[in-house]
Amino acid sequence: MKIGYARVSTADQSLDLQLKALKEAGCDRIYQDHGISGMRFDRPGYGKAMQALKEGDTLVVWRLDRLARSMLELTDTVTTLHNRGIGFRSLCEYFDLGTPVGDFMLHILSAMAHFERALIIERTRAGMAAAKARGVQIGRPPAMDGETFREALFLINRGLSVPATATQIGVGKSTLYRYLSENAARYHRLNM
Repeated sequence: MKIGYARVSTADQSLDLQLKALKEAGCDRIYQDHGISGMRFDRPGYGKAMQALKEGDTLVVWRLDRLARSMLELTDTVTTLHNRGIGFRSLCEYFDLGTPVGDFMLHILSAMAHFERALIIERTRAGMAAAKARGVQIGRPPAMDGETFREALFLINRGLSVPATATQIGVGKSTLYRYLSENAARYHRLNM
């Protein structure tokens, strides 16, 4: 039996091209993950595909990077498949693991996929560093600014509980507790 697996990383991407190619390749069943990064280990479609595969079956993917994004993960997956007596085929890279050339190509292509991912990470980090140097804030904005924190302190000093104060200023109570803990010295100074 041929089991197909298709994946796209973002919700606005389409699986149509992969699904069509897998059907044309004769896949009996196709499992898919839509809007899920290849770096995640908890991909439901991937898990179901791996469970469905039995000895003598073949896992078919459109491209190697649809299955894994790191050389280690790809090598581990293919080794696990091989040890279970399951074949592996990638349509775009035109190889079948059932051949010596396919085995050789897998190692070359998995190294390239790993290199590509490392370059993406390097470029992302360089871009973030350049943005920080320009004064751009990276990540989520803080839950509270200084003015909101002062308002929270005022309400707490007037006798309002921390949970009620958090509701009043529109933040979670754990966030307010964290801010109070992080700014304990300043908080005590203001209470004196």
